Amino acid sequence: MLDLQDIECPYCGEVISLALDTSAGSQRYIEDCHVCCRPITVVLDVDTDGAGHVHVLAQDDV
Repeated sequence: MLDLQDIECPYCGEVISLALDTSAGSQRYIEDCHVCCRPITVVLDVDTDGAGHVHVLAQDDV
């Protein structure tokens, strides 16, 4: 199931939308900011109810 979530880029502060696939379970991956093109580490935690909780980190915070 794809879920759209707005996040704030940890570099430029712009709000961008990410399509999150909670059906694949918890994940960690890198996606470039759609505005400043810097790499954002996306951490998606999926709980037992299937709800996704996303955290984003700058490359220096990993």
